[in-house]
Amino acid sequence: MPYVVTQPCCNDASCVIACPVNCIHPAPGEPGFATAEMLYVDPRTCVDCGNCATACSVDAIVPHTTLTPAELPFLELNAAYYEENPHADRTPLAIVPPKRKLAPHGPIRVAVVGAGPAGLFAADELLTNVGVSVDVFDRLPTPYGLVRSGVAPDHQAVKGIARLFGAIEGQPGFTYHLGVEVGVDVSHGELADHYHAVVYAVGAPTPKALGIEGEQLPGSVPASDLVAWYNGHPDHVTAPASFATARAVVVGNGNVALDLARILTADPDRLAHTDIADHALEALRASEIREVVVLSRRGPESAACTIAELIGLAGLPDVDVCVDNGGVPIEAVDAKTALLAELAARPGTGAARRIVLKFHAAPVRLTGSDRVNGIEIYCTRAESGVDTEVIDTGLVLHAIGHRARPLPGLPFDEVAGIIPHENGRVRPGVYVAGWAKRGPSGYIGTNKVCAEQTVAALLDDLERGLLPTPGGTRRMFDAILARRAPHATGMAGWRAIDAAESALGAATDRPRVKFTTWPGLECAARSDHFSSKERRTVR
Repeated sequence: MPYVVTQPCCNDASCVIACPVNCIHPAPGEPGFATAEMLYVDPRTCVDCGNCATACSVDAIVPHTTLTPAELPFLELNAAYYEENPHADRTPLAIVPPKRKLAPHGPIRVAVVGAGPAGLFAADELLTNVGVSVDVFDRLPTPYGLVRSGVAPDHQAVKGIARLFGAIEGQPGFTYHLGVEVGVDVSHGELADHYHAVVYAVGAPTPKALGIEGEQLPGSVPASDLVAWYNGHPDHVTAPASFATARAVVVGNGNVALDLARILTADPDRLAHTDIADHALEALRASEIREVVVLSRRGPESAACTIAELIGLAGLPDVDVCVDNGGVPIEAVDAKTALLAELAARPGTGAARRIVLKFHAAPVRLTGSDRVNGIEIYCTRAESGVDTEVIDTGLVLHAIGHRARPLPGLPFDEVAGIIPHENGRVRPGVYVAGWAKRGPSGYIGTNKVCAEQTVAALLDDLERGLLPTPGGTRRMFDAILARRAPHATGMAGWRAIDAAESALGAATDRPRVKFTTWPGLECAARSDHFSSKERRTVR
């Protein structure tokens, strides 16, 4: 097999289109493309041309000869897919849906609120239409959302999708309004008065609560707080937890949970070559954590993490990864459970740090008086005969999901934690995409398909004459921003930040060194003439 896919799909489909022999599946137009966790290269038909690797925006496709020992399971995973899905009926070329042709319209201005993947994919889809311009707003002075502040720092290849975002933001008709908070600096009504349509791609920033006794004790921390802290988010400069404990417990077993376990047990010297925030690297060097227990209410067959994330965890060179299924053998029904079964049978190496994936374990309460000193759990496997046990720990991280926040002027579904919609349409002129639309599910690439559906609803309303005509002009809106948000920046400011961070990174053999404070980001955005010493001072 000359080439192998090693990451979840970004749904850009560039690799599929670039392949001259149609050996990457599922392809656009085939069942499962929009929801596939990964794409797979057919080993029987790949001609080793390398076109797919060149086209891939996230460096997910590599020659099989460059796979590390930890990545070898991807080779078997790719081959196994075609044993189960031979694709005997595949067509000579990937099926690419035709672009719709709009009837001539005057200039259409769309505001996209949120500069993360969902917002940028929506902007990209909109800008393929003649006469449409897009202004993208974000509260932060930096774009890319969770790609910048949510993807683990040791997953630099995943962050490579920023190259695709850079191409999107470089298109004619694209404008940034960064450092502008909709609902504070400008209202929804003001956006509606100056744009034909508003697309909200604001994510799901509110972590779900565990809902158990002791959750409010110090040492009980939402996973998103820790993730934002080690990724250098300017709202999370102070460490949300103490690492003066030998064991940490993570409740939840999705990709974020595994990220936390991996970062908390990683060798700081390896993290020093990533874009992890300097304050986090310093704290992790002094950390006393030697074990992370990842709790899952259900069994291995229901593990929420992706197979790619699990393969990465299994291949850690200096950490023992153990599986606790209560002494019950794991039935290998798919690639994920087969790997978990292999991990359960793997002997320990005596490594200084270890990660335990503990299944059938539901939290009951957190113990402690002035801070967390343990978590009580019970076994959810009825035949276990085990009641409850207490795991000693000084740090409990809850990674059980998020929900959107209500926005002034928009409806909100309190039960589902999303903005209610129909195919992304809240009402003509107001739309939603990403996690605020569907909840915190899917992968980065899922947002592309999600955004395409939302933009299709917007264009349907445009063709039917349902979009309201804004009363205000661009000049009038720019005047409002100048008064309300003099601190705001745009494309030039983001490029100045990006250049400064990249320069600091190049000087220290790192991808970038982030500015992690509001003053540092604002100063970097306004000048690209700082000396390195001055940049470090304001970071």
